[in-house]
Amino acid sequence: MSVAIQYIEEPMAEKALIQLEGVTKVYDAGENEVQALAGVDCAIAQGEFVSIIGPSGSGKSTLMHIIGCLDSPTEGKYWLDGEDVATLSARQLARIRNQKIGFVFQTFNLLPRATILKNVELPLLYAGLPRDERRDRARAALDRVGLGNRYKNRPNELSGGQRQRVAIARALVNNPSLVLADEPTGNLDQKTGSEIIDIFENLAGEETIILVTHDPTIASRTGRRIKIVDGLIVTGELEA
Repeated sequence: MSVAIQYIEEPMAEKALIQLEGVTKVYDAGENEVQALAGVDCAIAQGEFVSIIGPSGSGKSTLMHIIGCLDSPTEGKYWLDGEDVATLSARQLARIRNQKIGFVFQTFNLLPRATILKNVELPLLYAGLPRDERRDRARAALDRVGLGNRYKNRPNELSGGQRQRVAIARALVNNPSLVLADEPTGNLDQKTGSEIIDIFENLAGEETIILVTHDPTIASRTGRRIKIVDGLIVTGELEA
C-alpha cells in the first residue's frame, strides 16, 4: 500500500515567475464531474528549468494548460510574471500567450509550405511587428538553436530534430517570460531527443523552461522535477 503525500512548495513571492495557490480544475462531464486538479500550490522562479511528470491521467496536462493560459482554473489563484491571470477572459489569455509564453509541441506544428524563417516569424506577425524587425529577430532565434544557415529551407527538407529546433526558435522569437514544452522529444529517437534537451539546458537561466514529459530520463536532466499524482503535487510515496 502506498500513500501519496501532497507537496506544498514554499512561496517565492518576490522571485517567482509562476505562482499557483489552491488551484483546482473540475470538468463537467454530464452527470459526473471530473476533478483533474485538487488544490495545487506551486512556485517556479525566473530562469528555472523544471519538468512536470506523472502517470497518464494524473493531471499534468491540465496543469500545463493552466500554466500555459490555454485554460483557466475552476478555483484558486495563478500569477504569471506578476499578473493575476486566473480570471482573465479568453481574449486576454490569448494576449498573454502571444506576449509572454512560447510553446514547443511534440508534433512541431510547422507550416509545411513556408520557409523555416517564415515559420519562426509567425508569432511576430500576429504581434504586428514590421517586416524587417520580424526577419532580424527570427534569424537571431534560429542562430540560437544552431540553424543559422538554413533560413530558406522548408520543414520537409529538415530532419525531425532540426524541425524541433525550428519550433524552439519560434517559441523564443517573442522573448517570452516562459517557454512551455509539451513532450518535445516524443517524436524523436533517443540521441536526437538528448540533443534537444541539450538546447534547453543551454537556454536555462536565460529562459524559464517548463517541460512536460513522461520520460524519467528526460526529467532527470531538468533542474527540478514536479511530480503530480491524482491532481496533487507529491514529494513521493510512503511504503506501508
